[in-house]
Amino acid sequence: MYAYPSEQQISDQQIKDILQQNHTIAVVGLSDKSHRDSYRVAQYMQNKGYRIIPVNPRLKTVLGETAYPDLLAIPDKVDIVNIFRRSEQVLPIVEEALKISPNAVWLQLGIASDEAAEKCKAAGVAIIMDKCIKVEHARLLAGEVQCGY
Repeated sequence: MYAYPSEQQISDQQIKDILQQNHTIAVVGLSDKSHRDSYRVAQYMQNKGYRIIPVNPRLKTVLGETAYPDLLAIPDKVDIVNIFRRSEQVLPIVEEALKISPNAVWLQLGIASDEAAEKCKAAGVAIIMDKCIKVEHARLLAGEVQCGY
């Protein structure tokens, strides 16, 4: 588990607020393979009423939604950028994300970047690291206990 500097920790209430107030999620690295974590997580969020915007340059559509090659190609407002990429690949994605002014950047379980966190903080954008958006939604809003995906 990633150890956060104390000023970068985010409370359950802040996570709950982010999930309740934001409904369009761009999922960077979303796969069209139904056995992949990114697919299952995005499908769960879509089933809970969130609009999912796939970001994957190799795909045309996922989960019935048009896929885009990168965040800058998305024509609509994005509330949350949810990233399914390795930690060492996160910084340029976060830098791109900040150009579209999301309300939050979400790094999935096992993904963290202090540099990305600092950039988000400087831009006034919330960042959640090393947490699964599906697990947090289920825990904080749906009253479900989640084990894995």
